[in-house]
Amino acid sequence: MAKLPAKKKAAPKRAKTKPAAEPIAPELAASVPEAAPADEDLPTAAETVARAKQEAAREAAAEPAPRPVSSGDLRPPTSPVETAPEESLPEVRYEQQGGGRRDRIAQSLNIAELQAMDMTRLNGMARQFGVENYGTMRKHEIIYHILQKNAERAGVLFTEGVLEVLPEGFGFLRSRAFNYLPCPEDVYVSPSQIRRFDLQTGNLIAGQIRPPKEKEKFFALLKVEAVDNEEPEKAKNKTHFDNLTPLFPNRRFILETTPEEVNTRVLDLVCPIGKGTRGLIVAPPRTGKTVLMQKLANAMLKNNPESYLFILLIDERPEEVTDMERTCKGAEVISSTFDEPPERHVQVAEMVIEKAKRMVEHKKDVVILLDSITRLARAYNTVQPHSGKILSGGVDANALHKPKRFFGAARNIEEGGSLTIMATALVDTGSRMDEVIFEEFKGTGNMEVHLDRGLVDRRIFPSINIERSGTRKEELLYHPDEYSRIVMLRRALTGVPPVEAMELLLGKLKQTGSNIEFLLTMNV
Repeated sequence: MAKLPAKKKAAPKRAKTKPAAEPIAPELAASVPEAAPADEDLPTAAETVARAKQEAAREAAAEPAPRPVSSGDLRPPTSPVETAPEESLPEVRYEQQGGGRRDRIAQSLNIAELQAMDMTRLNGMARQFGVENYGTMRKHEIIYHILQKNAERAGVLFTEGVLEVLPEGFGFLRSRAFNYLPCPEDVYVSPSQIRRFDLQTGNLIAGQIRPPKEKEKFFALLKVEAVDNEEPEKAKNKTHFDNLTPLFPNRRFILETTPEEVNTRVLDLVCPIGKGTRGLIVAPPRTGKTVLMQKLANAMLKNNPESYLFILLIDERPEEVTDMERTCKGAEVISSTFDEPPERHVQVAEMVIEKAKRMVEHKKDVVILLDSITRLARAYNTVQPHSGKILSGGVDANALHKPKRFFGAARNIEEGGSLTIMATALVDTGSRMDEVIFEEFKGTGNMEVHLDRGLVDRRIFPSINIERSGTRKEELLYHPDEYSRIVMLRRALTGVPPVEAMELLLGKLKQTGSNIEFLLTMNV
């Protein structure tokens, strides 16, 4: 019976625990603002004072100021420091080390930006990250070590590259800076990601990556953020290139730029180029085909900025690659020089054509200037397994199938977009193989430009043989009134020797300021 009153006394104690803050509230009324209600889960005055003392102690302990960020450091964070969560702190973060010294530990790096840097900036960044012996390394090796150092410091890594799907089912992101050839910093893409987003060779992939784990050699793609500059789910809703409807070219590239640039003016009059043209530039050695392609590329970049231009150089000299890159600003110059094995020539060409197809699937106008299709066919002839059937000149019977698929991809698309390919074919080289390759491709295009050796000997440029050059269905590219005068010009030059015909045409063009003015001066 004595235990019952004890239980009754315990009940009021539990009831008093809820309003325990009531006797404290009047004492804190002078210090706590009236706007702060007592029923909200706010810190008490004692906790606020203790937290302020802790922050003051941290600031006092962190008296040595961090080292200033040099100009060679990465760009500042895109979001304010105050709003960044603790796991994704800004790109430059510091950690307390022994002796009060602070070191940079976390940065957000983009592999594509590193690959686009010149060696001076890249060496400076390697020095900041503490990479040893970077002066004796190649560019891709320096990038790989920088990425490893940044991964050790818990940095965030991003990349952008063109996907190459291998026969095994997985793929790698190749870099434009290294001509889409394999390199150590290539990013591994798993088969599950390829199946989920319906990825193909040539897709431009952007996303976040992680460093290699134990017994792994490559960085791996963690998250696909964009496919061909679109949302991954949207990029799946497209029609495959082979299912698109090809048409004759009916939209013309205007190549005329200035009155003094007669090379492109002659091309506009003699053999116009349309969107979707499959053209051959037939050129003997030293007839100015490289200069003609440079002027053609610059005219397309100036007059048709909506089109994407590739310049693919196969088995060329390294100095010509540098000259093309500096001359044609704005074009994507991809090369495989003559000191590379034939397998590299084939891989580079296939990556370019697949990337172009993916762009056409998104209804874009793409142009590929190939120099030369003869050397590309030679590379395929070397790589292709021998079938036992050898044609004249040592060409395997099956070796020219893939080069024809490359050249045959050029077309004007009814659903939108186009793929234009202008390729050079070498003749009169003294090689029977080159003659066989040209004979196989002759007639497959819908436009041909023949360069003449006799014009070059007299230093007449452009060295175009007017009578042998032309475009199929050119009436679709000209205005009817313009086409009638082009027919008159053709009739006037028929039967005239190539040297006299070109001298006559150039003389008339230099007297007028544009092709339209020249055509209007002709008597109907």
